[in-house]
Amino acid sequence: MQPNGKIPATVLTGFLGAGKTSTIRHLLQTSGGRRLALVINEFGDLGIDGEIVKGCGIEGCEDESVLELANGCICCTVADEFLPTMQALIERDDPPEHILIETSGLALPKPLVKAFNWPEIRTRVTVDGVIVLVDAPAMAAGQFAEDPEALEAARQADPNLDHDSPLAELFEDQLACADLVILNKTDLLAPEALTALKAELAARLRPGVKVVEAEHGAIDAPVLLGLESAAEDDLDSRPSHHDGADDDHDHDDFASFILDFGEIDDPKRLDGALASVIAGHDILRIKGFAAVAGRDMRLVVQGVGDRLQHYYDRDWRPDETRGTRLVVIGDHDLDESAVRADIQRAIGGGPS
Repeated sequence: MQPNGKIPATVLTGFLGAGKTSTIRHLLQTSGGRRLALVINEFGDLGIDGEIVKGCGIEGCEDESVLELANGCICCTVADEFLPTMQALIERDDPPEHILIETSGLALPKPLVKAFNWPEIRTRVTVDGVIVLVDAPAMAAGQFAEDPEALEAARQADPNLDHDSPLAELFEDQLACADLVILNKTDLLAPEALTALKAELAARLRPGVKVVEAEHGAIDAPVLLGLESAAEDDLDSRPSHHDGADDDHDHDDFASFILDFGEIDDPKRLDGALASVIAGHDILRIKGFAAVAGRDMRLVVQGVGDRLQHYYDRDWRPDETRGTRLVVIGDHDLDESAVRADIQRAIGGGPS
């Protein structure tokens, strides 16, 4: 609780695959048992991120404290979903000490911050800080560069690259609204590349906004919580490409669907199959979990671009059906039937 008696809320945002779920898990592990509530916003009705967090066994992370908003982007459904959820949290008999909101990779942060000025919650909750996760290797590859010369060089190197993608505007909006930036996956960059990237980020941020480095989202709770920015009172200093446009923006540039399988025999074989499909269909993101034959634990699968990783997070519960469920996210013209067929051929299973 802040000195003004309001419950602090942290908004955690970032591009697809930047590492938000990993950051949340580490934050929970280092929160010292603080009573937290998690509001997780998926892209589409997917339910993957919430499932990865639920049942993690970390103190203070009971299932009833994890709330999912799966009906579209959180910045587009503020009145319909977000505000009622916040009201339900603060009106509990035992309200949370801190609220952590994970936005989808497509959410604009500023409309969400504006929502904290709604009369229903303004007197009870404040935005402690907006934290932006940045995928260091992705940014180093020039995917979000503003330098016209750099963009032209990239265009010459890759004629298929869409430089007019709204992802660039989204990334700029995230940085403009940030109170703290986590530069994640720094272990994947050489020291000189990391130094150059930090300098580029610093030039694009508001004065006073710090950049911290992380590997696998491992930043402790005392660093992330307690920023006391009251961002809802500081909107004018956080410019957006969508200012004056009623915060409308279009998500039709993206498509997502779910692949369901039975058990898999070999995680490495699955990695090989997914790597082939990602390369062949220009998929942005694959995430989910798998049941591995002969293993009692659930395998979490994460894929960003051509980078794939997996780890075992917990035992399958008796009330769960063992199986494999993956979410595929790509451009709007992603050929769902072709992706399904290619994965089926690669692993010899039968995605549904």
